[in-house]
Amino acid sequence: MIERIFEIIQKEDKKNPLTDDQIAAILNIKREDVTQFRLKNNIPDSRERRKPYLLEDAKKIISKDPNISDRNLTKQLNNLGYNISRFVATQIKKEILKDKIADNLVQQSTIKNDNVNFETPKTAKSLLSFKEIIGSEESLKAQISLAKAAVLYPPHGLHTLIVGPSGSGKSQLAEAMYNYAIESGKFNENAPFVVFNCADYADNPQLLMAQLFGYVKGAFTGADTAKAGLVEKADGGILFLDEVHRLPSEGQEILFYLLDKGKFRRLGETESTREAQIMLIAATTENPESSLLLTFRRRIPMVIELPSLSERPPQERYEIIHHFFSKESFRINKSIIVKKEAVRALMLYDCPGNIGQLRSDIQVACARSFLNSLGSKSSSLTIDLSDLPNHVKMGIIRVNKRDPEIERYSNEDIMVYPDKEIKLYPKEDRYMLPDEIYQFIEERFIDLKRQGLTKEEIDKILGKEIEAELKKFAVNVKSNITISKKELTNIVGEKIVNAVEKAYEIAKKSFKNLEDNLFYSLAIHLSAAYERILSGKPIINPQLENIVKEYPVEYSIAKIMAKQINKELEIQLPDEEVGFIAMYLRTFSGDKEITKGRVGVVVLTHGHVASGMAEVANKLLGVNHAVGIDMALDESPESVLERTIEVVKRIDEGKGCIILVDMGSLITFGEIITKRTGIPTRVVGRVDTVMVLEAVRRAIIPDTNLDEIADALDVDKTYIGRVEGIKSKDKLPKAIVTVCITGEGTALKIKKYIEDVLPQLKDDYKIIPVGMLRQEDIEKEISKIREENEVVAFVGTINPGIKSIPFISVEDILHGTGIEKLKKILNLKVENPLKEIIDENLILCDVDISMKSDVIDKLVELLQDKGYVDDKFLLSVYKRESMGATWMKGGIAIPHGYTKNVTKSAIAIAKLKKPIFWEGELKADLVFMIALKEDSKDYMLDLYKVMTDEKIVNALKGAKSPVQIKEIILKNTLPAN
Repeated sequence: MIERIFEIIQKEDKKNPLTDDQIAAILNIKREDVTQFRLKNNIPDSRERRKPYLLEDAKKIISKDPNISDRNLTKQLNNLGYNISRFVATQIKKEILKDKIADNLVQQSTIKNDNVNFETPKTAKSLLSFKEIIGSEESLKAQISLAKAAVLYPPHGLHTLIVGPSGSGKSQLAEAMYNYAIESGKFNENAPFVVFNCADYADNPQLLMAQLFGYVKGAFTGADTAKAGLVEKADGGILFLDEVHRLPSEGQEILFYLLDKGKFRRLGETESTREAQIMLIAATTENPESSLLLTFRRRIPMVIELPSLSERPPQERYEIIHHFFSKESFRINKSIIVKKEAVRALMLYDCPGNIGQLRSDIQVACARSFLNSLGSKSSSLTIDLSDLPNHVKMGIIRVNKRDPEIERYSNEDIMVYPDKEIKLYPKEDRYMLPDEIYQFIEERFIDLKRQGLTKEEIDKILGKEIEAELKKFAVNVKSNITISKKELTNIVGEKIVNAVEKAYEIAKKSFKNLEDNLFYSLAIHLSAAYERILSGKPIINPQLENIVKEYPVEYSIAKIMAKQINKELEIQLPDEEVGFIAMYLRTFSGDKEITKGRVGVVVLTHGHVASGMAEVANKLLGVNHAVGIDMALDESPESVLERTIEVVKRIDEGKGCIILVDMGSLITFGEIITKRTGIPTRVVGRVDTVMVLEAVRRAIIPDTNLDEIADALDVDKTYIGRVEGIKSKDKLPKAIVTVCITGEGTALKIKKYIEDVLPQLKDDYKIIPVGMLRQEDIEKEISKIREENEVVAFVGTINPGIKSIPFISVEDILHGTGIEKLKKILNLKVENPLKEIIDENLILCDVDISMKSDVIDKLVELLQDKGYVDDKFLLSVYKRESMGATWMKGGIAIPHGYTKNVTKSAIAIAKLKKPIFWEGELKADLVFMIALKEDSKDYMLDLYKVMTDEKIVNALKGAKSPVQIKEIILKNTLPAN
């Protein structure tokens, strides 16, 4: 049978290779058998087998006509004998124009062949041991025990996955495991320890595979000789793969086979196999369940999770700080005195890069102090608050927490001496300043002094040069917590990014220490402001008067920036928006005094969503401010409440915390937490990623307060909670208040007009007229009304100025636009959101298909041809299917793939002529192929209503056309008016 499959593949049409289904049909065997055989023998799938030929022909066509349209390219390729869709042609064209695959392979294979991140075997003495890892007997005791067990497990140790945030010490743990393997006699003392960072070649999967597994002569363009890969070099020892989530699925499949059978093939080999006996240690910052194949994960039985620095006890953080200063003391051969204020800041500041970033921040402080000490005869350095980077100084503002344990470790100076050698980490990574930095400072100082320059002149010149080095170094550190401008462009658009770039250049001329994070925060803020201005919504800045008065320099620069932005975007930013820009300048200028705290942000949801939303918001804004708390589905509210209280106490900086929740009893947590801790809280419900992003964006500005942020997020007052003396909003009657300052008569007329135009309001809304001659009287009356009613809108001749409640002028009401605004506010006429993702062109009705795989392939093909998903979506669907059933009661199947492979949300539907086996003995005749992006949970809720309603399901099964299926779904998911 194996020979027969080989023969079929060798004789197939190279331009239209056979799918696993087609091969299975020819041989009358199961599709899964073909797939398994193909994977074991390193044979690519049909798309990959076609790709080299398709690329070659497409390149010839594009070289003749670089501006060829996608349609014409598809036509010409099909004329050459290919059977492809326009979507496939478009993807190939993008790949050719962007990557220049062939040329890139030649260049990289010749230049980088001997420049791989490969570490030759080290002696045990040169590497870290378990005892030298801080916390090995405390917070990391369980992890160290697991690591030892993994090494000692017979016969060759257990393959291990180390999971943890960037900078948490994954590489050091791997090195300590190798050291222990040698010391314990488990491995030969000459056993190799090979390190490979998968991210170094993530943009070129084929070259990555070549480095890892080796290749034969002629495997690709430029492979003039055969070369062994790192797997062969690691034979008999340990292979450490860092950032393993960047390894493509094909590489994971080959590794799976290696771990399972101890065999592999070099790239380009088709017949012979090679053997290697390795212990694999892999490390990742991502969730293994979503980033690694299930089959690959199953071959790595040991998973060790490392905590972030913020999760380590204060004692260990202090020991780590002390250790890094000791290392610097040894490197520069000087004693170091760290003032207690600097120690306190280092103990308290947000450190998103964890231990790695803490190390680099300490080195930056030492380098600055070293520069200042040159010319003096002192044998020691003194590190005070001024030597610390600006983001570290921010730790001082959190001192109001007065945690007794933190105080215990920061109430006196640290003193370290160079007379004791400190073991350096064997690998100087992105967080390490090079050893030469101190030598450079010293030699440059002597050179400038010889030239006759004064100490002040030397400091000025050398300071600029050192600052340039530190800035280059900071780029590496910040790359872990901020996104690229390319990613930012995908979020806010090229127009916004270009405008902010020019405005940012203006700001940099005036503020010497401007932080890079300003660019990202300002771009996201301006995107929101731009949309508000285009849609006619007002921009309110309650702090404007104070900003103009207290920050005149920032405000004047902000006006110049606004002028540039107006020119780029062809809009007119109001003074309120200029004030916001000034607030950002104040926050990110680096020259400010650090005296004000910030509002804390907590995201709290059922399931495993909160931490993901917090991580996305933090990454987009380049901060580590939001904290996510995931509530397990079987966890009691009492348990998660206690966890939330601890988090609120930990992150409060004196201005309270906003708690963003999804639903249920979590909405009530704010009042309980405030009563028990005294910390002010506001709770906002129905949280999503956009809301978290907006909350963090506002919270990191010290001049904003808790109520301002909560009111700005207040899109639905039903889900806002706070400690105040009014009744719960979900029990109050809803009301519209008509307001007139000239007397109640006009207010009554406005009320009557609304009742005549919108008679349907009378059952659900009270319309309350308020008419008084003095503004103070109106405010007092409205306050009374709000105690007994949930006011949803103000209509009238005067705006009461309550920013969380919309106001519509009487002029707008009489012109008709106001009535439409009111309808929108009250949701009187809302479009069905499912209309956006249900397309009759993606619906198959009464199709005659007998196999599950055929249904999946057909529905994914529909989505792919329309550009809703990329070419990896199909594989992700099969991966999901392998994890468990996607069957629901009523004969419904809901296959789905990874959100990262979805370009635009859509649902493809198949109503089958007869039920087919879907999962074991379970049958399905109604299949929903779900392709939704991350922010599309509302669509899923509406779909769930359809799938769980027996009457709707029966109606769908009786439908005669795609149009009818669409109508049934939309009709039964109309929003309530």
